[in-house]
Amino acid sequence: MMKTEAVFHKAEGNMCCQINEEELSISILTGYDVKRVFIIYGDPYQAGILGGLEKWEGTRAEMKNKIELKDHIRWTITVAPAYKRCKYYFELTDGNETYYLFEDGFQPEKKQKPPERRQQYFIFPWMNRADLNVTPDWVKDAVWYQIFPDRFCNGDSKNDPQDTRPWKSETPRNIYRYGGDLQGIIDKLPYLEKLGVNALYLNPVFVSASSHKYDINDYFKIDPSFGTDQTMHTLCQKAHEKGIKIMLDFVFNHCGTKFAPWLDVLENGDKSKYKDWFMINDWPIERPGKDTKDGRFYSFAFSPNMPKLNTNHPEVIAYFCDVCRHWIRHYKIDGLRFDVANEVSHAFLRKVRQVAKQENPEIYLLGEIWHDASPWLQGDQFDAVMHYPLLEALSDFWMDASMTKHDFAHALNRCRTMYMPQTNAVLFNLLDSHDTERLYYRTKDADAFYQQLAVLFTLQGSPCIYYGTEIMLDGGPDPDCRRCMPWKEIEDGLYDDKIKTMQSLIALRKNTPALKSGHIQFVSSTEDARVIEYIKTDSAGKRVLVMLHADSMPVAVQKGTPLFARKVQNGMLLPGGVYICKLP
Repeated sequence: MMKTEAVFHKAEGNMCCQINEEELSISILTGYDVKRVFIIYGDPYQAGILGGLEKWEGTRAEMKNKIELKDHIRWTITVAPAYKRCKYYFELTDGNETYYLFEDGFQPEKKQKPPERRQQYFIFPWMNRADLNVTPDWVKDAVWYQIFPDRFCNGDSKNDPQDTRPWKSETPRNIYRYGGDLQGIIDKLPYLEKLGVNALYLNPVFVSASSHKYDINDYFKIDPSFGTDQTMHTLCQKAHEKGIKIMLDFVFNHCGTKFAPWLDVLENGDKSKYKDWFMINDWPIERPGKDTKDGRFYSFAFSPNMPKLNTNHPEVIAYFCDVCRHWIRHYKIDGLRFDVANEVSHAFLRKVRQVAKQENPEIYLLGEIWHDASPWLQGDQFDAVMHYPLLEALSDFWMDASMTKHDFAHALNRCRTMYMPQTNAVLFNLLDSHDTERLYYRTKDADAFYQQLAVLFTLQGSPCIYYGTEIMLDGGPDPDCRRCMPWKEIEDGLYDDKIKTMQSLIALRKNTPALKSGHIQFVSSTEDARVIEYIKTDSAGKRVLVMLHADSMPVAVQKGTPLFARKVQNGMLLPGGVYICKLP
């Protein structure tokens, strides 16, 4: 008997969505016992307004695109409704029994025929252009480089804070400052251009008390320790001249203690005109040496130094819309990253999106959300999120030797089926960041390091390199992951081989359309449990094979034109190796 309890579909989100003005993507989850799935679809009014006596036929099509997950199979089809409306149901068979799935549940074939249940069909009422999830095309070709400004490069010592420490002097702490600034980034633009990156993501650069700058006091000004507003103008201009995009990091969930409205609250208490800009529950709010677990006001992570903003308040929404307009309009930035994005109100994000897209329709709006972010990715808030589930999936496989290539495929398939196709194309894929252990730290193994990078550069979405990853920079959990960039050693040539390898991977990504494609097929030419193989195919049908050897015995590589190879000898892929080739 078919396991109907394993079957799921909902006519919304990534299970039924517009992918353009003409086509719908429709998916259904089933158990592994289901062998074939058909969709029967057509216009709701094909048989008249109420159905009448006219026969509703619909078009019957088999759903052949199968993606295997850990506990389910995901079946997907693309349909083009002739009149932009679509009513449909499913026909499922396990080889013995046939069931029909409607909005109100299952019906066995022998109980009631589908034409008798037209009011129970699933429906996509109308393909409205305004509801289409539109994401910026340029992000599909972006290779990001994340910079933590204080630790990247000191280009102007005249703006160093008094407590600036010697560069690369010790394991960093959050209170330490090293003098990295915007001029340092400008100075290293030729290095970044040669590396091959074409988009920069900068951690916050605005006036704040800390070195990390996530406690912003003035959203309209560059922090003096990083330079001036003119320095920022120069950076944006020179980067754009080199074809490099700029994304800034904005913190709208909370602010710093010197933010003018908060200072007014501290001075005037419950008489302050800004008191509703924050989430205050009890007075007085100043209690020295106390975190905010007593609930007197809400803050980020119970820190009294980062009071939480009330992003439901119309004045707060209007203020930060002005902030976004300012940086997009005057600095021509290309992207906005939203810190702690899942705590900000949906109404706030919808309005900010409207304002940002009016200023620049191609602006990239990125949310920091570590979990399934589907509610924020319906086309009315973010274009994409930082894809931390991918980071965890790759880390799990290379840290757990008991996981097989099938486990890997299931985990990767989960990551690439979480969101709509438009979102998948511009996801911000990463393997480490300022909030995580560094990639090399997790494995202490060069083979695992480069194998994960190979996956990063061969998946759909835009890959991001955290500064220093190109030289295998080490570093444990925050703040150790924010070490100073060792420029002297780089200039002395100590990391030339590592930099060349990263250049090769970036060039491969930029010059091979198949790697940017969402079409991926897992294959198996060997019985070795931890040899991963998958084929990427572009729109012209050109195929690229990716092989990653995490097992113990050499395996033969397939014939093709090598594009990238590591630890390949005499036609054999050695343990720890990577082989990427163009198939005939």
